[in-house]
Amino acid sequence: MRQTWRWFGPHDKVTLADARQAGVEGIVTALHHVATGAVWSPEEIEKRQREVAFHPDGTMTHLHWEVVESLPVSEAIKTQTGDWRAHIVHYRRSLDNLARADIKVICYNFMPVLDWTRTELAWPLPNGGRAMRFDLADFAAFDIHILQRDGATSDYAAPVVKKAAKRFERLDDDARQKLAADITAGLPGTQEHWSLDTIKAGLAAYRNIRPEKLRKHLIDFLSDVAPHAEKLGLRLCCHPDDPPFSLLGLPRVMSTLADYKAVLDAVDGPANGATFCSGSLGARPDNDLPAMVKALAPRIHFVHLRNVTRDSEEVPCSFFEDEHLAGQADMVAVIAALLAEEKRRKKEGRADAKIPMRPDHGQEILDDLKRGAQPGYPAIGRLKGLAELRGVMTALNHPLLGG
Repeated sequence: MRQTWRWFGPHDKVTLADARQAGVEGIVTALHHVATGAVWSPEEIEKRQREVAFHPDGTMTHLHWEVVESLPVSEAIKTQTGDWRAHIVHYRRSLDNLARADIKVICYNFMPVLDWTRTELAWPLPNGGRAMRFDLADFAAFDIHILQRDGATSDYAAPVVKKAAKRFERLDDDARQKLAADITAGLPGTQEHWSLDTIKAGLAAYRNIRPEKLRKHLIDFLSDVAPHAEKLGLRLCCHPDDPPFSLLGLPRVMSTLADYKAVLDAVDGPANGATFCSGSLGARPDNDLPAMVKALAPRIHFVHLRNVTRDSEEVPCSFFEDEHLAGQADMVAVIAALLAEEKRRKKEGRADAKIPMRPDHGQEILDDLKRGAQPGYPAIGRLKGLAELRGVMTALNHPLLGG
């Protein structure tokens, strides 16, 4: 697999020099400052390409922008309200401009309102490091007692409701504000920030949208943009829901193999593909990750490798982001299945035989604890994860193991 690294732009506290020293081959980034629904102009795309290609002192990084993460899909498109048709036109124009810049892989997601969600962005670990965590009782405390969403209590099992009440009672004002801030942090790098009022407004927009309707809206979106992307030689890849179950009573439609098959079969073309995220999908105990790789293999255009450890085998459940080889996902089996797909593609002569991957997230360890990088994206924690994943790939590709 082609080893890439997510970078959030010139203000990222993990620099391109850090990425270069980590030994990565390409950069994953986006135009985080451009408003969702607006066109990514050729000028802004070229500017970001230059920022990736050159260090601030003008010397070359020897790195290139290879994957877009993410070209966001607006809430208007997801709900098919307001300017959603214009936003689809803008999305197609952005794809035109990315194709002209020779950037071929575009990751996006279709999660309503909050996107990825954690209840703690710097959860202390026994070894002194920090990780991101989703605690179901803490989330219920936010949902029921801070957001005070109508009907929230009925969405949780009675023991979770009881535990949430006790958690809320123990939180002082500062702790309650921190919990709300962590949950509403939104996509990493984004300029959009949620408040309780804007979340409530977002929830209202989905009042009459059930999972079947949201899935139809996703298929409608892809029916328009995927054929266009195919003509341009681009590969779109939908990131799974994170976590892969309903939150705040909202529908989520990219959480399981059945979800992916429904969408990929409905718009059955090579440009309509998947971002396989082992961490997101692994937060659901009924997802068999190696089997999912094998089932989706020809349509996997981008890979995120990380691991989680769940507190229980229920859906939904609490979990934390573990070390890349220490969580409950069988990472060796996942990587073996991905390498097998690469070999199959190479025999077919596919131009995308080498699948871009990146070490997703990472625990804050050592000097990461003082750097203050984007949550989930520390330098050393990701380097450690990449080194472990690289070791697995090297071993599996060795002739002694049939590689």
